[in-house]
Amino acid sequence: MLKLLYVASEAAPFVKTGGLGDVAGSLPKELKKQNIDVRVILPKYDIIPDQYSSKMKHIYDGSINVAWREKYLGIEKLKHNGITFYFIDNEYYFKRGQCYGYDDDAERFTFFCRAVLAVLPVIDFWPDVIHLNDWQTGLISVFLKLNYINDELYKNIRTVFTIHNLKYQGIFPAYMLEDVLGLDYKYFSNGDLEFYDAINFMKGGLIYSDELTTVSKSYAKEIQNAYFGEQMDGILRSRSDTLTGIVNGIDYEEYNPVTDEYIYAPYNINNVLERKMANRVLLQKRLGLPINRRTPIIAFVSRLVEAKGMDLLMRIMDELLQYENVQFILLGTGDYKYEEWFHGLQWRFPKKVSITTTFDNQLAHQIYAASSFFLMPSRYEPCGIGQMIALRYGSIPIVHSVGGLRDTVIPYNSYKNTGNGFVFKNYNARELLFSIKRALEKYGDITLRRRIIANGMTADFSWANSAKQYVRIYQALSVENS
Repeated sequence: MLKLLYVASEAAPFVKTGGLGDVAGSLPKELKKQNIDVRVILPKYDIIPDQYSSKMKHIYDGSINVAWREKYLGIEKLKHNGITFYFIDNEYYFKRGQCYGYDDDAERFTFFCRAVLAVLPVIDFWPDVIHLNDWQTGLISVFLKLNYINDELYKNIRTVFTIHNLKYQGIFPAYMLEDVLGLDYKYFSNGDLEFYDAINFMKGGLIYSDELTTVSKSYAKEIQNAYFGEQMDGILRSRSDTLTGIVNGIDYEEYNPVTDEYIYAPYNINNVLERKMANRVLLQKRLGLPINRRTPIIAFVSRLVEAKGMDLLMRIMDELLQYENVQFILLGTGDYKYEEWFHGLQWRFPKKVSITTTFDNQLAHQIYAASSFFLMPSRYEPCGIGQMIALRYGSIPIVHSVGGLRDTVIPYNSYKNTGNGFVFKNYNARELLFSIKRALEKYGDITLRRRIIANGMTADFSWANSAKQYVRIYQALSVENS
């Protein structure tokens, strides 16, 4: 049985700040179903809920070096949903109140990367493949190749590095190469870790890992071009033969309108429109909107940051709400300027708009279940899971044709009556508004609406297909190494 160590800086349900947490929480479960001996390793943050941390078993006390620093290393173990999780413990680094955003993040995640390799003898698990995720884990490939190359126990381990969002790369001052990473300056001089007079953790992962993946086929192509490449496009083009795009899945146990305990009225494909109406009325009541069974709800559930298309929404919302019979519901947190603008929008249209700028998982499920349309006008979108959840819940997506949105939302074709959503090709506010108005024009045709919803609800966005593609990569590396 192939042995896999899955390494991430976050994983649901323990800790989640974005899509990586969903992936790391869901993919290992499916890999186990496909006969992979998978274990997951994470930092032990103090924000992990007590319902999990209290059940962890302490299995090791020791220390490791972070350059010239000797630091405590503890290991906690927990079995959850049949998967063994290990948690790297060091209160100085991880008792912080949140996962990221500290001045010493370089040192924190250098420690984590060194710890992952150091604990293998302790947990007595020698993986065939280590699967790394984003910049926080990128140095594992670097340390494995540079520090363990002559170690018989380590030298046959292969690595897969997944890019979840190329924009976030882990860029730090150059002096940290020796002072924190403990590596010779030659790895700066030869360009392996150098990035415009700084060091780049993700660049190390891209160069030193055996295989690269990212979270959709379209994004894999896009990031090899300068516009989306975040100055890594040259490296990615040079490694295009080892770069694979695999669309993320969603957890079909958590996101299931038939069994979802968060929503008011569970439903299936046969009664979706009737039950959506019931969910709509109760959500309108909860949010203080006028109760209207026929008014379509347009939803937006996301981080409020520039990349999610905030500038486009801000240009069109007043016109849309002034002239169209719709209600707009937003749930998300993010940049203060966007939060304030949308609260202002609610003040201007109190009977048409509901804005919630806190994280509320229950409300998110209820919005998916009640909404008619789901907006994702992202400037770029490596994969996105919101559109897949929306399709699962019969909420028709309206999206920018980019990255994973292009791979999962099929444009409605009025001649063939095919497709599962509405798509605009150019990142342009007028094109977004036109797409919304086109979707609203079709809303009154119940037969058509049922067909589009059915196309979305019957699509398979579970992890099964995606996991099979990862397994093929692991197996190819294992065979290559045998």
